[in-house]
Amino acid sequence: MIAVLLSPVYILVNAYVVRWLIRWMSACSRYFKKKWVRGLVIAVYVFFASAMLIGFLLPPGKPERAMKLIGNYWLGVMLYIILVVVVADILRLILKHCKKVNQEKLRSRKTFVVAGAFCIFLISAVSIYGAINARVVRTTDYEVTVNKSAGDMKDLKVVLTADLHLGYNIGSRQMERMVKQINAKDPDLVVIAGDIFDNEYEALDDPDRLISILKSIKSKYGVYACYGNHDIQEKILAGFTFASDKKKVSAPEMDEFLEKANITLLRDEYVLIDNSFYLYGRPDAERLGRGIDKRKTPAEITAELDQTKPILVIDHEPKELQELADAGVDIDLCGHTHDGQLFPGNLTIKFMWENACGYLKKGNMHNIVTSGVGLFGPNMRVGTKSEVCPVTVHFEG
Repeated sequence: MIAVLLSPVYILVNAYVVRWLIRWMSACSRYFKKKWVRGLVIAVYVFFASAMLIGFLLPPGKPERAMKLIGNYWLGVMLYIILVVVVADILRLILKHCKKVNQEKLRSRKTFVVAGAFCIFLISAVSIYGAINARVVRTTDYEVTVNKSAGDMKDLKVVLTADLHLGYNIGSRQMERMVKQINAKDPDLVVIAGDIFDNEYEALDDPDRLISILKSIKSKYGVYACYGNHDIQEKILAGFTFASDKKKVSAPEMDEFLEKANITLLRDEYVLIDNSFYLYGRPDAERLGRGIDKRKTPAEITAELDQTKPILVIDHEPKELQELADAGVDIDLCGHTHDGQLFPGNLTIKFMWENACGYLKKGNMHNIVTSGVGLFGPNMRVGTKSEVCPVTVHFEG
C-alpha cells in the first residue's frame, strides 16, 4: 500500500530528473533537440525507471528475473541521481544569490554543460563502485572474553554471518565467496543471524547449487541459524510489502532448503553444544514465523538454562540488549541493519539502533552486529561492506 501511495512522488521526481537531463543534452548538442531523439531518451529512461513495476507484474520466469534485477540496480542509481541533482540545484541557487560570483558565467551554456557532465560522472562512478563493492566479501574479526567456565573448552572460534538475502540480487557466486571466507577461518561454530532469504523462494537462481555450496561450510559443531524479517513468503515492490490478514511465515520450501543444506534452524529454542555452552536462536521480533505466536522474553530464555555455562544468542535484530544482558546472556550475535548499506544510510542508521554495526559491551554481555553478506533493494554498497565476522571467544571461569 505504501508503494502505491508513494508512486506519485516517484513519478514527479523522475519527471524532474528527465527535465534536467533533456535540458543538459540539448545544451551539449543541437542533435538532442530533435523530437525523435528526445523521445528515444525519455523511452530509455522510462524503461529503467519502471523496471521494478514491470518485474513485479510479470509472471515468474527469466524476463521477470531480469527486470527485477535491473530495477534493483536502478534503485541505487536513482538514490544518487536524486542526491547529486538536489545538491547541485541547492549549490546553483546559493551561487545565484552570491554577489561575488560572475552571474553571466554561472548562467552560461559552457558552465551548465560542464556541471552536468560532472554530475553524470559522479553518479556513474559511485554506482559502479557500489555494484562492485557489494560483491567483495571481507572479514571483520572480534575477540571477546566470557568470565564463565566452558568445561575443558578454553577458546571457541565462531563465525557470524547474516543477511544473505538469497534471491534476485544474491546467488551462487556470492555464496561461494562467503563460504570461502568462512572455511578459511577453520571455525568451531558458524551462525547465521537471519534474513537468509529475500521474501520470495522462487527468486533463488539455483536452489540445488546453493544447497551444495552451503553444505560445503566446514564447522566442528555445525551451522545454526535463526530467521529474520525477510525469511517469509510475500511479494515486495521497491522494498514495500502489501497488507494481508494472513500470518506471514516462511515458505515450507525455505525450511526444507535449510535442512538439505545441513543448517539447523533454531525457533525460540536452544542447543547445548559439547556440554560446554548454550546456543539460543530467537525468532524475529517482527515476523515470529510458523508455530510461534509470541517469542520468549530474555528472562524466559535464560530461566531454563544453567547460567553457570556460557550462553550465546543469535537474534536477527539487535533489540532488547539491556534485557538480554540483565538475563545473563554472554554473547548476542545479530544482523539486520546492513550498516545502512548505502551512503548516507551508514550515517543515519546510527541514530536508529543502540549498536547499528560492530561491537558493544552491555554490562557483561558482548553484542556484535554484522553488516551482512547480501543486499536488500538497491544492488549496491557504498560506505559499507559485505562481511563475515570471525569471533574468537575466550572462556575464563
